Amino acid sequence: SLVAEMDGKVVGHAAFSVVTVNGDDIGWYGLGPISVLPEFQKQGIGSKLIETGLAQLRDIGAKGCVLEGSPAYYQRFGFKAYSGLFYEGAPSAEYFMALPFYESVPKGKVEFHRAFYVSK
Repeated sequence: SLVAEMDGKVVGHAAFSVVTVNGDDIGWYGLGPISVLPEFQKQGIGSKLIETGLAQLRDIGAKGCVLEGSPAYYQRFGFKAYSGLFYEGAPSAEYFMALPFYESVPKGKVEFHRAFYVSK
């Protein structure tokens, strides 16, 4: 997790966690959730958290990152949908995107950490 602080107050957060593809850990990570307090949005805080997190993933040798979210927002970071890679929880295929750090994109079913599936 990464946090953004202003005057000692946490104003933003981004989480990255290991994902599996077809049940295997193959060096890919998932982004989410990400949040910025409403009064601090549209100031680049979320973008900076995402860019920093992606750079750190590259530094540790990750192969890529996936997320479920708005294509209009996340395409600016290089994320896009890949037909052979899917997440069953996405509302439609274009909302599940990947950003490979190398040329290859795995094919198969992505699952996030089991904590993402816990209901209240």
